[in-house]
Amino acid sequence: MTLRFALLGAGRIGKVHARAVASNPQAKLVAVADAFEKAATELASAYGAEVRTIAAIEQAKDIDAVIICTPTDTHADLIERFAKAGKAIFCEKPIDLDVKRVEQCLAVVEKANAVLMVGFNRRFDPHFAAVRKAIDDGAIGAVEMVTITSRDPGAPPLDYIARSGGIFRDMTIHDFDMARFLLGEEPVAVSAHASVLVDKKIGDAGDFDSVSVILETASGKQAVISNSRRATYGYDQRIEVHGSKGMVAAENQRPVSIELANDKGYTRPPLHDFFMTRYIDAYANEIATFIAANSAGKKASPSGKDGLVALKLADAALKSAKTGKTVRID
Repeated sequence: MTLRFALLGAGRIGKVHARAVASNPQAKLVAVADAFEKAATELASAYGAEVRTIAAIEQAKDIDAVIICTPTDTHADLIERFAKAGKAIFCEKPIDLDVKRVEQCLAVVEKANAVLMVGFNRRFDPHFAAVRKAIDDGAIGAVEMVTITSRDPGAPPLDYIARSGGIFRDMTIHDFDMARFLLGEEPVAVSAHASVLVDKKIGDAGDFDSVSVILETASGKQAVISNSRRATYGYDQRIEVHGSKGMVAAENQRPVSIELANDKGYTRPPLHDFFMTRYIDAYANEIATFIAANSAGKKASPSGKDGLVALKLADAALKSAKTGKTVRID
């Protein structure tokens, strides 16, 4: 069975998903929609798809699923619209920046019995997935502490910062999901510290660019997250899980994994420059998982609920950073 897709949004992340769909023999990109006609036309032409309006995609009989890569403030409305239209839905995070709006959206999805998967792609990275498998296999015993380092090579444009919902909802939200993925228990308390160390203009826009977060579960397990909008050495993505019997870690990845040794010492190639290349396999794997869930008639994971919980953690972290107090989670 081939799952026929429409892509809503032909920007940077839309291009990543178009490539993932095209690389899967069980998928076909049928249509692309974007507010900018040139962007839609270029992406559709590259993959043999058509340019269509969202209304046309909603009514189309030759489209089974949609991938939502439009601006965040459109996500919830589009999810509801396509859930009612009977399409399977893959949506980039977050569903919305407001918890109550997400809850309303998920109620519509449930009523329509629609398939919804949220794009927390890092769960599908082969290296991070191998860490989770080591945990599941009992290789390190009971999980006790998780350490996540996630640093971007540079800050996004200020106009993006202004509409992103802030670093906790835009960037750290991926790490909140990864922490849940690795801890095996839900966090019940959040402590966060946030600063503006990269660009004063980010602070002027009401956001932070350097944050540290500690999550704690009811049993006392901890996850420590370090985020920065600046890493002069490349896209820094590392995780480590310490357990009662040992430790397992996933180190930074490079486009070429070699090490050169000479009279000047040891050198290695630079890291990936950003998520578009670092997580190619992860994006392909998550689309494959979405297709498999649809083919089997099962719910997809990460689910809308996973998106909701990550957003609640982001809100708690922001509150903690502003108040200087630990915030308890319902």
